[in-house]
Amino acid sequence: MSQLILVLGGARSGKSSFAEEIVTKLGGKDVTYIATSESRDQEMVDRIEKHRKSRPQEWTTIEEVKSIAQVLDRMNKGSVVLLDCLTLLISNLLLQGEDLAEDEYDFNVQGREERIIQEIEEIIAKVEEKDLILVIVSNELGQGLVPNYKLGRVYRDIVGRANQLLANSADEVYITYASLPIEIKELGEKVRKEFKE
Repeated sequence: MSQLILVLGGARSGKSSFAEEIVTKLGGKDVTYIATSESRDQEMVDRIEKHRKSRPQEWTTIEEVKSIAQVLDRMNKGSVVLLDCLTLLISNLLLQGEDLAEDEYDFNVQGREERIIQEIEEIIAKVEEKDLILVIVSNELGQGLVPNYKLGRVYRDIVGRANQLLANSADEVYITYASLPIEIKELGEKVRKEFKE
């Protein structure tokens, strides 16, 4: 039986650690970890290496920065998969082929946003089609300062839209604060139902 779980949180909120706890409980040592980060500088190289060392060696790691639905299509039915993280995937897709300074902004954002949302929809469809258990880690970006440049605001908005799309399709949604996870899907649906009555 397929299952989609979304784990949200801010930077260093404990969301990745909690997501790893979920997949360990559901899959034990038989977990596929999809990493979306690219090693563009030494800091990212160090972060990636630290993450690699912290994961169980028995887990299968796939490094894929753009085509997650295609990776999921190759999974065995019933696989337990952790995607960490959605916000890096969105960044990779948004800036694909670009080498921009922060003040440059001349590429077709609308077309890229549509492609990003299409990728999210394909990921959701693959969970059902392949009967997967997929845990997705994503940042909650909308609670911080409004970025002072246009590309940052566009990115924040696309991530928010993608998070909403996933949350609406997910079986469970958690948000982490200071390493404490709170399940919010059931509560949110209850509140929404009360307001519709």
